[in-house]
Amino acid sequence: MALGALAALALPPLHLVPVLWLAVPGLLALLGRQGGGWGAFRVGFWFGLGHHMVGLYWITEAILIESARYWWLVPLAVPALAAVLALFIAASCALAWRFPAGWRRVAGLVGAWGLAELARQFVATGFPWNPWGSVWAVPGLLGDVMLQPAAWVGVHGLTLATLALAATPALGRRAVAAGLAVLALWAVLGWWRLDTTVPPAPGVTVILVQGNVAQGQKWERGLMAEIFQHYLALTRTAVAATRGPAVVVWPETASPYLLDRDAAARAMIAAATRRPDGTVVPTLAGAVRFDARQRPYNSLMALAGTGAGLGAGLGAGLGAGPPVAVYDKWHLVPFGEYQPGWLPLPVEFGPGGFAAGPGPRTLVVPGLPPFGPLICYEVIFSGQVVAADRPAWLVTITNDAWFGNSTGPRQHLAASRLRAVEEGLPIMRAANTGISAGYDAFGRELGRIGMGETGTLALALPGALPPTPFARLGLWGPAVLALLALAAGMCRRVC
Repeated sequence: MALGALAALALPPLHLVPVLWLAVPGLLALLGRQGGGWGAFRVGFWFGLGHHMVGLYWITEAILIESARYWWLVPLAVPALAAVLALFIAASCALAWRFPAGWRRVAGLVGAWGLAELARQFVATGFPWNPWGSVWAVPGLLGDVMLQPAAWVGVHGLTLATLALAATPALGRRAVAAGLAVLALWAVLGWWRLDTTVPPAPGVTVILVQGNVAQGQKWERGLMAEIFQHYLALTRTAVAATRGPAVVVWPETASPYLLDRDAAARAMIAAATRRPDGTVVPTLAGAVRFDARQRPYNSLMALAGTGAGLGAGLGAGLGAGPPVAVYDKWHLVPFGEYQPGWLPLPVEFGPGGFAAGPGPRTLVVPGLPPFGPLICYEVIFSGQVVAADRPAWLVTITNDAWFGNSTGPRQHLAASRLRAVEEGLPIMRAANTGISAGYDAFGRELGRIGMGETGTLALALPGALPPTPFARLGLWGPAVLALLALAAGMCRRVC
């Protein structure tokens, strides 16, 4: 359990990656002392429990916001979730124990761990938070370089490589030397990819708005008008400072009003985004909507205005019409946005009871390159963020106010950066309380608004790269690598 907790220090935002060179050999040593698969399963379970309790402690922050109703969950929620996730590591360790000690057991652990991570993305709706590939999302140039192989193998492929490298001290000095050589090659390949030609930019400015509204105030009816005016004021100032084609992005559920029904609210947004020449800058706003059967959806709505600064000839009176495009979140948060039927417990947070959308989509808004929207939780699902009709950029909106100034929002940010590298697409992130940021198609940061800050950020939208190998192969790539690792571990001799 202590080794698992130690390994969690390698995760964002600490990125103490060298601790894995202690935690993984320690785990292998404990597996070698077990007399059977059940003992190895227990070792893996305790390692996973310690790891996920440290990595996911921030979930308690969300419960404390509703502490009057859910106080009894405070000591239970994180250990319970960590115990479920620990089963995936436990199963990996139980399988790895059946491989002979040495390099074959390492190969077995790498392969089994990789398949378990892929399963974690789908079992019981999936929760692939904190894959070990994310430890390389270090802010700055180092992270830029080390994340580039994700364009070929995704974050799950990076996880396989990270685990294999971390195990080398258990195999002796030659293995460590080989691991260091691989790490150097990894860095060279990453540097080489960053040195490739930068794609042409489409000439659009993206204005990210961070309202910094506390979660405890977000749904107060008496504050709805004040919150909406707050967003309008930030937007008005930012739009006035930009020229040329642009788009405004508000965070998840930023609008307290139902924008698809409320013409007055849309008119106020149009007024805040109208330039002196009469053009209205489009707005991508997070808001709740209800369908004809009164089922709620967590949505992103595109209010097109008169186009992205394309000219006043379309009419200055436009901009208050219905949304030109709507995206409904499809990967919902269990207990946060819906009640899973497989565990009927009364622990639903927030508005609750949301219906799910149909899946990833590419939206087209006049004057903008086609984009792929993602709402909050959806951005953590590697290989499941882009529709068949590939967009030119990604936009993710989120409300991380539930989790306070903890590691949670920073780990969430790292997932956004990884999706940019994997898909070869720039991504723009608008977060209610932070961190709002933009990344180019290589995962290089373009700018950010820090945690707990109020403000706006205007970023030039970078160009997209051609589809990466991972964008073409998806999760099949890391799945095949995991199977190859298992096959290698089954060899009786070095093949």
